[in-house]
Amino acid sequence: MTKIRLVAIFLLLLGFLTGLFVYNSETTTESDMFKFKLGLDLDGGTHLTYRADTSGIDSFEVNESMSALRDTIERRINIFGVSEPIVQVEKGGIFSEDQDENRLIVELPGVTDVSEAIKQIGQTPILEFRLEGNIASSTFDLFNIQATSSDEILAQIRDQYVSTGLTGAQLDRSRLIFDPVSGQPTIGLDFNSEGRELLAEITANNTGKIMAIFLDGVLISDPVIQTTITDGQAIITGSFTPEEARELVRNLNFGALPVPVELIETQTIGPSLGAETLAKGIEALLIGFAVIFAFLIILYRLPGLVATVALLIYISLMLALFKLIPVTLTSSGLAGFILSIGMAVDANILIFERIKEELKDGFNLYDSIASGSQKAWSSIRDGNITSIISAVVLYWVSGTAVVQGFALVFGIGVVVSMFTAVVVSRTVLLAISSKRSAPFLEKLFGVSIREPKIVEKN
Repeated sequence: MTKIRLVAIFLLLLGFLTGLFVYNSETTTESDMFKFKLGLDLDGGTHLTYRADTSGIDSFEVNESMSALRDTIERRINIFGVSEPIVQVEKGGIFSEDQDENRLIVELPGVTDVSEAIKQIGQTPILEFRLEGNIASSTFDLFNIQATSSDEILAQIRDQYVSTGLTGAQLDRSRLIFDPVSGQPTIGLDFNSEGRELLAEITANNTGKIMAIFLDGVLISDPVIQTTITDGQAIITGSFTPEEARELVRNLNFGALPVPVELIETQTIGPSLGAETLAKGIEALLIGFAVIFAFLIILYRLPGLVATVALLIYISLMLALFKLIPVTLTSSGLAGFILSIGMAVDANILIFERIKEELKDGFNLYDSIASGSQKAWSSIRDGNITSIISAVVLYWVSGTAVVQGFALVFGIGVVVSMFTAVVVSRTVLLAISSKRSAPFLEKLFGVSIREPKIVEKN
């Protein structure tokens, strides 16, 4: 009995410390490491929809190209320090004018300036590697012309170079490298398998020529091919300052898009609207918990109070997990959290009803709690496993952030609710049950404890 009470004290202390961690980490201003991460609908931000032009791509390569596009945009956003962006690919639905249309959805929490968001993403950023043509580039200063030129002159400069077929679609990444001897900054380029073959062919046949790099039709670098490159790893050398080299690396990664994109829709959610949504979600959570608290106390009395304590521990554990994983909370995620509280209550009710049945059959209080909890476990297990399966299917099949947020929070909630109902509630009830408390708890359960039945054997 002493061991059970020690475990119960430990669980209650764990719940208290977890709740204290959640409160302190949210109220302190020293670090944002463990603060709740809120989604676009709760924190405000910008929603952008892009149409991808896949007309020049073979149909069997479209999915791979869209995945590469999504990954590239995510890297680009992180360069600008946008926290917890959501970037996902979407196909035209049955109500779309073009059901085969490929779209890219970008959500930037905390960015409420649409023009700034568009600037971060870019309209149609295309990275090209082009060879010098018939007119020698040394006859004019390209960079000075760009500083004062119109779009027509920029196009003329680009036309002096011949397309090689090598674009950002074949560039995996660029990186800043410092020469170990001179300490001078250089730029490393890593190409994929297709880019490796193209680069080997281009450099083998054009050694000594300029291979200019254009981003959105603007020349950003014009290195000279010095040798044949067969491993897909090129180095751009020159008299770069560290700042210039970093900017060039950023521009190379910025423009490495496999397909052109066109902005077709923008939507801004202001911080005030997001705060209102969050306030209503918290209000719904508090009201729901208060109603559940009253229901359990009225119907089950002391066991209902124990269940309420278990629910408080459940909420503390859930909020701590949201911070530690971390989970980006959205309005749909809050809905999943509130729904999972109902699952936790359901498990407690099953346990209490089983305990009452055992008491009515004449077993003592301690044995009734132990046996009733064990008998209720199979029903709790089966019901919660089906809920977890539903959450997993929703998360992996839906493909939309709204549904995934709901499924993730709901699935975590179901798992934690089983722990608090089966372990916490049961342990606390066993810890407070004794011969001296039996009459008191008997009245609170609303049943009379009779002597155990004696079954005669023939």
